[in-house]
Amino acid sequence: MSSELQVFRLPDLGEGLTEAELVNWLVAVGDQIKVDQPIAEVETAKSMVEVPSPYAGTVAELHGQTGETLDVGKPLISIAPVGAAPAEPKAPAATDDAVSTGVVTDAEASAAAETYRTEEKAGSGNVLIGYGTPGGATGGRTRPRKGSVAVVDAAPAAALEGSVAAPEARMEPAVAGTRIPGKLSAVISPLVRKMARDHGVSLDAINGSGASGLIMRRDVEAAISAPEAPVAPSAQAPAEAVAPAAASGDLDGRTGLAVSARTPVRGVRKAVAANMTKSRTEIPEATVWVDVDATALLDMRAELKKRSAHDTPGLLAFIARFVTAGLKKYPTLNTRFETGTDGSQEIVGFDGINLGFAAQTDRGLVVPSVRNAHQLSARELDAEIRRLTAVAREGKATPTELGSGTFTLNNYGVFGVDGSAAIINYPEVAMLGVGRIIDKPWVVNGELAVRKVTELTLAFDHRVCDGETAAGFLRYVADCIENPGGALADM
Repeated sequence: MSSELQVFRLPDLGEGLTEAELVNWLVAVGDQIKVDQPIAEVETAKSMVEVPSPYAGTVAELHGQTGETLDVGKPLISIAPVGAAPAEPKAPAATDDAVSTGVVTDAEASAAAETYRTEEKAGSGNVLIGYGTPGGATGGRTRPRKGSVAVVDAAPAAALEGSVAAPEARMEPAVAGTRIPGKLSAVISPLVRKMARDHGVSLDAINGSGASGLIMRRDVEAAISAPEAPVAPSAQAPAEAVAPAAASGDLDGRTGLAVSARTPVRGVRKAVAANMTKSRTEIPEATVWVDVDATALLDMRAELKKRSAHDTPGLLAFIARFVTAGLKKYPTLNTRFETGTDGSQEIVGFDGINLGFAAQTDRGLVVPSVRNAHQLSARELDAEIRRLTAVAREGKATPTELGSGTFTLNNYGVFGVDGSAAIINYPEVAMLGVGRIIDKPWVVNGELAVRKVTELTLAFDHRVCDGETAAGFLRYVADCIENPGGALADM
């Protein structure tokens, strides 16, 4: 119907993310918007992105406040179609659905969100990254928007809890045009997995009630409520007693000091914390290091700069070139260690190298990666490293650019330190760190001299290789730095 409100739900912005922080609304209630017009800026654990509208019409309601963290699949914005009279809010009847009335209750929103996440994870094809949604009253832009995502409401809330044998729920024309048929499998949405993990529920012990054995939120909720006894009142009392102390300025019970501030851990910082914890928990890492005379490399770059100052690669690009050559020689360090649900383990190798590099931004530490870095020259690596650093610092790097690395290069020398006991960027198996380059006494041809020296540190997963492999790779990169001309001639 032309008078129906169209409800657009927060999409999964990539990499199975379960939530995003609403940074800024780009539209207001009453605004006329077009298909693919950016409506909000949101920050995920990966990047800052603009979310475009899959609908054209008049903004009827904004479902969220600036600074609020929204779950994937929950209503983001309601839009009245072009030419429709403003919808009058009304209480929905028992048979009304959330889309047709334009009024979304909490229960309906949760149910609709779960169904959206279920369909998305089953490969419904409703997530359109960098494209407008077919249909609508106006034509969308043909120019793709980096990091943009458009997701349309998949079905009325009334059909959400239908049985497996029920026919496929009615869809908007735009949804039907983007569905990929025949892609239904027993998968679990990120929020359902998170709910199970937070409550200590084993998904292996749950028989899914959804199509093809899909584990739904209701299945996990049933498992959570299964324990025979509720929490004892005595166990609840301490929590109630501590609650008033949550406000800043109150005394901290352990130190006796006043609490000056409480900063929520979210966005990039939350992702970094989770990733580092997982790395330390699962990876038995070992570290090897070596001091390297980088004088010849600096001299070679200085000579190149005299010839062509505008496009001379930086030192990190040369080292990146040496690293990709070393990973070809020692491919075990360019792998991933995987454990199957049945307890089986395997080392997964890759036909290519996506070289990640640590970049410090205002939002925290991120690791964009140069895809197919093994195919690039030092000059090409330099250009891509500079581009990725810029988009990462602007918060515009895509989830693919931030989550596809196979090995990480970390230049912490820019912070004025010599070395670091680095934490491997999970799920990779190794990381090479480069310290600052400083003048040090060095023996050259039996005589003491002042040379430009740096320290290389390799942290590696001892499950995938032994010290011989790690030392061989580290020594190879060190030799390339000490004899860059000969190394580049052989690459």
